[in-house]
Amino acid sequence: MSDANTTGEGSSSAKTPASGVPGIAATAAAVIPVPSSDHGADTVWVEQISFIDRVPRAVSMAFVFVVFIGLWQLSTSLGLVSPIILPTPGETFADMVFVGKNLLSGGYMLPALWITVKEVIYGFALAIAIGFSLGVLVGETVFGERAIMPYLVAIDTMPKVAFAPLFVAWLGFGIESKVALAAFIATFPIVVGTAAGLHAADENARMLFKTMGASRLQTLIKMKLPSGLPQIFTGLKIGAVGVMAGAITGEFLGGGKGFGELIRVAASQLQTPRVFSLILYLSLLGLALYALVTATQRRVVFWQKDTVMGSHD
Repeated sequence: MSDANTTGEGSSSAKTPASGVPGIAATAAAVIPVPSSDHGADTVWVEQISFIDRVPRAVSMAFVFVVFIGLWQLSTSLGLVSPIILPTPGETFADMVFVGKNLLSGGYMLPALWITVKEVIYGFALAIAIGFSLGVLVGETVFGERAIMPYLVAIDTMPKVAFAPLFVAWLGFGIESKVALAAFIATFPIVVGTAAGLHAADENARMLFKTMGASRLQTLIKMKLPSGLPQIFTGLKIGAVGVMAGAITGEFLGGGKGFGELIRVAASQLQTPRVFSLILYLSLLGLALYALVTATQRRVVFWQKDTVMGSHD
């Protein structure tokens, strides 16, 4: 009799394998059983994908864009926002066409865009060099984790805009101060991503390398860095977004001849369509840098499926 009860309990638990495990019941509710074609075989559980997750990315993005433009047009048409503060989508699009023609024809905006591009590229390269070096120091040594990381966190909590006048005083009104501020903003995420990647190495792999007599440098290069690439690229993505903000902030507060200066002049003249169009072109530049980092991640970290700005529909 006890054997029968035991067998009944075992079959019941086999039917509901996640009933007693916290956090698994919700996952079990998202899957459905599919009977196997072979008699006597175990039940195959298939994940049930919701309708919204089956919508292609292009359709989802187009829907969000249309809703956003519709709300924008509605707010301006009803007079909820002054046209001096918020131009209509039509006015913004017309000014974007003007800016695009100016760039393609080699007008005065093209040199300004090139200056901003150089500030972003140089700042990002400098941030990668400094951030990766400090990340290895923090993630690989106890001294770096205990003595260096607290200071990095304290510096990162400070308002970045307050450092712009200091960089201008130290480096002048040229491109150097903008590059320094851009690198200053983008460095910390790369430090954190690199250190987290080195700490994410599998403990069994560490013991294996130690058993095989691998040196600390060999373990770092051949095991820790490859296994930590996903976290490192996460830091690079965050840095790629922050470096654009640093360059434009430097141009706002420290002068310059880039797109940030054009935005400042247009804002002072209440040319809000021009401000919006220049900001949109800068966002395209930021998206291009982010896409470059994502494409590099796909090629280098080919074994990991990227789900942010890189998943396959």
